[in-house]
Amino acid sequence: MKVHHLSCGSMCPLGGHIMDGSTPGLGFSHLVCHCLLIETEQGLVLVDTGFGLQDVNKPHDRLAEFFLYFNNVQLIEEKTAAAQVEKLGFKREDVRHIVMTHLDFDHAGGISDFPNATVHIFEAEYRAAMVAKSLKDVGRYRPQQWARIKEWQRYEVGGDLWNGFESVRDLKGLPPEILMVPLVGHTFGHCGIAVDNGTEWLFHAGDAYFFRDEMDVENPRCPIGLRAYQTGMEVDRHLRLHNQDRLRNLKRGLGEDLTIFCAHDRVELERLQARQGQRIEKVEPGFLHGSVHY
Repeated sequence: MKVHHLSCGSMCPLGGHIMDGSTPGLGFSHLVCHCLLIETEQGLVLVDTGFGLQDVNKPHDRLAEFFLYFNNVQLIEEKTAAAQVEKLGFKREDVRHIVMTHLDFDHAGGISDFPNATVHIFEAEYRAAMVAKSLKDVGRYRPQQWARIKEWQRYEVGGDLWNGFESVRDLKGLPPEILMVPLVGHTFGHCGIAVDNGTEWLFHAGDAYFFRDEMDVENPRCPIGLRAYQTGMEVDRHLRLHNQDRLRNLKRGLGEDLTIFCAHDRVELERLQARQGQRIEKVEPGFLHGSVHY
């Protein structure tokens, strides 16, 4: 099982180091959309999709204006999952399955580029997205991004334990090495995706945390701006923080047998790309749409 680490879009809000912990000053920060492309005998599997081709072509139809500008979303065709799948020598049709941590706009935009893929999601997340009522929910969940999907595979929480976490095994049509692990708090149906690559567990924690040092088992911390953003997007603070504690305990327990990472930390992504010999694409953050350079 081969795993590719992709950044399927960038967000560059103002705030510099108080948003990403590394950019000097208070200018444009740099957050990524860390997705996985997994080569399996059942075809290609995407874990999250970042921003898609239609987000690039029609951003004002697809994305809420507040998030488009506040997050300073950088929309470039070459960074979409569809473009990167083809760059690796595959066809879009080779993507048979998409496993979602949740359906926020910065995770689900590329779903529409793979309309024949089966989308795997927790039932609670599906229900929350389909009945979005609050202004925040209407902004975060964008039905335009998944309107073309023909097949949803929805799961209730439950199943075998995995290192103390409930998990869903036997995902329909997927190898047993891929698990969905409930991590409620950021959204009502948020989950992490655990992948056994044969040598270690890779754990995509989605938005269960946003900054690498939140997983420091001795002294967890998060830049103040990013911490405020997490708080603003949460649906259950107690569960979100409780699950962060559980993830740190998981890291303590599995040690070198586990690599854990979130969806938006650029340093985590670059470390994993370098470790696997992937080309790291440096981004110079700028203002919306035309200021990203390779």
